[in-house]
Amino acid sequence: MPSSSIRWAGAQPQPVLSPPAPVAVFLVVTIRPGREPEVRELLAGLAGLVRAVGFPSPDGGLCCVAGVGSSAWDRLFGGPRPRELHPFRELDGSRHRAVATPGDLLFHIRAARTDLCFALVAEIMKRLRDAVTVQDEVQAFAYFDSRNVLGFVDGTENPVGQAAAEAAIVGDEDAAFSGGSYAMVQKYLHDVDAWEALAVEAQEKVIGRSKLTNIELDVPGSHIDVNTVTGPDGEDLEILRGAMPFGRPGHGEFGTYFIAYARTPEIPEAMLRKMFLGGPESGPDPILDYSQAVTGTLFFIPSATFLEAIEEGADTD
Repeated sequence: MPSSSIRWAGAQPQPVLSPPAPVAVFLVVTIRPGREPEVRELLAGLAGLVRAVGFPSPDGGLCCVAGVGSSAWDRLFGGPRPRELHPFRELDGSRHRAVATPGDLLFHIRAARTDLCFALVAEIMKRLRDAVTVQDEVQAFAYFDSRNVLGFVDGTENPVGQAAAEAAIVGDEDAAFSGGSYAMVQKYLHDVDAWEALAVEAQEKVIGRSKLTNIELDVPGSHIDVNTVTGPDGEDLEILRGAMPFGRPGHGEFGTYFIAYARTPEIPEAMLRKMFLGGPESGPDPILDYSQAVTGTLFFIPSATFLEAIEEGADTD
């Protein structure tokens, strides 16, 4: 099976750690049988394609992260697999459900301008049009002062600097795939009418933060509390969130596209179990009474070194 012969020492990550941008596009596709060569060619040349589209606009900050789902990995690459790559694990709680949906490839595109994201997606699809089926395409945007469409600041607890790299980038624990990352994505649709019917104080109890000042509140069982996962020594286990709002008000659609980059999928999966199934000290996440997950997929983000070294028909040995 076609694969890539790659030296992993010093592998360069994809731009997982790029800062938040005003505009993003999340594109999830499945690969049609027999069309793997076109996909490998696109992935091998992706960095050059991003440079070409973004070069005339150096201040645009165009970047793209590409991920591969579990069912597509062996079809695209022979040899070993990332050791924790598996299909998204659906959760069916007593009140809420985290659905699993199809996804072979993820493209997470960010820029300072909508036209740059649009142009890159157009170029990607020009090359993959006959090779893939689009499962989901979401154009997201920064909303006021880093708020979601529910009116609360999002991403406050994201790690930065070296802490972000340690949370999101695979290291020596899976040396063959160091420099990579795992990305869990879910699209949430919000019942804005029901949410806005709540008093601000009630909304703050659901979220666990003050709406105006973004100060964390001591509310057991809140969204903030439920999404805190600790290690064996009581330390907080971190992920790198890149969630962004989206919507079509004319269609009554208001949502958040959630993406978590992590060194291991175990951490975001533990968060989802607490959110949807509850735990010994709290029930399911109260935000789920107003937000429904309509997609769910898990991807491995190979390093940039991996992608650039893809050679059609190369031996795995």
